[in-house]
Amino acid sequence: MRRLLVLLAIALLFSFLFVAVAHAEESQNEDPEEPPEFNPTILGIIVGFILSITNAPLQLLLGWIHDLMVEPVNPSLFSGIWSIITYILSLFYGLILLFIGFKFLFSGYSPEQRDNAKRNLTNIIIMIVLIQSSYILYCAGLELSGALTGIIFKMIDPDFFLFTIDNIPNIFLQFILEIPYIIHLVLTLVLLALRYIVVICGVALFPIGIFCYLIEPLRAYGKLILNVLLVIAILPFFYSIVFLASSMLLNITLFQNMKIILMIASFTIINFGTLIVLAFVIIKAALKVITPIMKVAGVVAKVAAI
Repeated sequence: MRRLLVLLAIALLFSFLFVAVAHAEESQNEDPEEPPEFNPTILGIIVGFILSITNAPLQLLLGWIHDLMVEPVNPSLFSGIWSIITYILSLFYGLILLFIGFKFLFSGYSPEQRDNAKRNLTNIIIMIVLIQSSYILYCAGLELSGALTGIIFKMIDPDFFLFTIDNIPNIFLQFILEIPYIIHLVLTLVLLALRYIVVICGVALFPIGIFCYLIEPLRAYGKLILNVLLVIAILPFFYSIVFLASSMLLNITLFQNMKIILMIASFTIINFGTLIVLAFVIIKAALKVITPIMKVAGVVAKVAAI
């Protein structure tokens, strides 16, 4: 593909030179004293043709990336699963309320146990409200994230992501780094597609996360689910901030000759930053989940050893 583009560019360049030379000879034959005129529209047509060919695959990939980032995710596909999960979780409401009632009865004159029972009662009421409205809250959060991302994207120059003819050093860098740039676009597209799938499935996990978070023994599991869903939901907003900052660097003289490097750097920050943030959130929450399990396993091992 790249060799074909190079050969095509060379052929067009020779055609342009042939037309220019022929036009100069005609001008000299007509009036040797007048200098030959140069038709700038031919160069514009050649440059526009080369740019359209080069930017065609980029525009396709960038269009998909834009839609996955800005367009709000519609989780209605999993609305039926959300209804089933909320129905199953509602079966535990009565059991939890019954357990809290027994704690009140058997708390006696212990103020600590009564305060603990009141706190549990407050948590169960909050849990019921949040779980039953979790679908609306989840969709509203996604709408807000998409709206904020769209606002930031409108501030970015659309030509920042495309190849342009602005200065000679950047032209050579664009043709040299075209393949790495396309690879970064594909990686970003894959991450955004995976993020889209997780966000759609998240509408079914969101009520489970709320339920676990408000139950003291299961709080670590709920925190893990909610943290992962929150980070994944707001990722496009931080992507747009990185793109905006990178595009604004072009206003600085130092970076005007390395536009393609800024383009690749912005996508590199996004790809690796996403993996690092997700790994940090998952590992941090998983450690809180594993720690009590390891303690129980240690106690069981000691008892078995006796």
